[in-house]
Amino acid sequence: MTEETLEITPIKGKKLYDYQERDIGKILTRIKEEEENYNLLYQLPTGGGKTVIFSEIAKRYIEEKGKKVLILTHRLELSRQTSKMLGEFGIKNKIINSEVKELPDQKDYTCFVAMVETLHNRLQDDVFNVEDIGLVVVDEAHYNSFRKLFSFFKNCFILGVTATPLSSNIKLPMYEIYNDLILGSPISELIDNGFLAKANTYIYDVQLGTLKLGMNGDYTVKSSDELYSNVIMQSKLIKAYEEKAKGKKTLIFNNGIDTSKSVYYSFKNAGYDIKHLDNTHTRKQREEILTWFHENPKAIISSVSILTTGFDEPTIETIILNRATKSPALYYQMIGRGSRILPGKPTFDIIDLGNNTNRFGLWTAELDWKLIFKSPHLYLESLLSDEEIEFRFVYRMPKALRDKFSKSEDIDFDIHFEMNKVQKSGERKSVVIDNSINQHTRICVENSEDFMEALALCKLLKDEISHRVTKYCYFVENSTRNYRHWLEEEYTRKLKLALSKQM
Repeated sequence: MTEETLEITPIKGKKLYDYQERDIGKILTRIKEEEENYNLLYQLPTGGGKTVIFSEIAKRYIEEKGKKVLILTHRLELSRQTSKMLGEFGIKNKIINSEVKELPDQKDYTCFVAMVETLHNRLQDDVFNVEDIGLVVVDEAHYNSFRKLFSFFKNCFILGVTATPLSSNIKLPMYEIYNDLILGSPISELIDNGFLAKANTYIYDVQLGTLKLGMNGDYTVKSSDELYSNVIMQSKLIKAYEEKAKGKKTLIFNNGIDTSKSVYYSFKNAGYDIKHLDNTHTRKQREEILTWFHENPKAIISSVSILTTGFDEPTIETIILNRATKSPALYYQMIGRGSRILPGKPTFDIIDLGNNTNRFGLWTAELDWKLIFKSPHLYLESLLSDEEIEFRFVYRMPKALRDKFSKSEDIDFDIHFEMNKVQKSGERKSVVIDNSINQHTRICVENSEDFMEALALCKLLKDEISHRVTKYCYFVENSTRNYRHWLEEEYTRKLKLALSKQM
């Protein structure tokens, strides 16, 4: 396959960057060389300008081939944005939405933008004539809803575009329907060349033991709501915001409506300017909220799913992942909402409250997308489990809490080190827990005048106790979630008993 690129002639007023011109040339060359029934996948990070790229490709294809182009999207907002961009390239196009029941004027357009279900219905009703279509562009191609349409376009060149060439359904890998993958510039290169903002990532460890996986392979909304709506997690979220993002325009992603509403009320009660947005809002309500968000420099939106794609607000300064996900595509989409660069905005912040960075790596980390495309199962199997992630947590006592134990020189207790020591000596594993309780007893006594003061310090050690128990359970065979919860309660009970005896 030659790497020859074609000359690109963008229309007046629409500037293409060097990397976009390079990739457009590669794709057009492949379209020229391959058969019509060829499926090509193109990967470019969120914010790199995929819509600009395939709009220029559509323009060139129509001019050179004399055939029409079809753009497939999975959301109405994306259809409108795509149609507008095509218009900026001088392409006369028509959106095929639910209101379009017939297409008597099909011959008047060279390009069509359609949502999957709507087009599927029109094709089955034999309303849409596919004979003049030569190129089909699939936006957000990692979604699987598009597959049902491919059988109608067997004589077309299909170009899928995505930021993450990994199918949303592991049972339907992308290599089964796409012949090859062309890679665009990686995130790190786009940052270095000034096309994307640099990310500052802040990770807050979260125990995800109560989360459950659903049929789609991701965490269920119900279990996520139960975890992220509780008082502890709400407090952790506000604390993270105040430490890293206070006063900055912030977008919070949640997994459930109940969680998002809880976030809204928590921030509202704390005196912050925030609004909640989910897919039950009307189009007018959404437009009003997003207009408010754009105009208010300290605005906060607590959202559910709806803003992961098709939303472009460059003024966002902070992205908060107030959820965990098993989907790499969703991880990159959420972060991508904050990566747009503006004058005076060279960086943005990522606050991770779902162990997502530990699972997928930093947003800027180099990934071998070619290998992931060809062997998605190997990639997914290589990701750390929640248990492995939590085992790697390193608990650091907050300064405010450490000050309360100022009379103790040494407050550390390494469960891993202690476990290795007892295993070498042949002692029972439970000795580690006993020693940990003794150490906590000692520092509470050293920093208290009476039993009530020691008991108050004991309550402040809840997070560290949970961390130590989680580490310990990793070494215990057949350890269950219920056992861990029981052990935390038993640990606290024994600690209080020891304090009462010593004080």
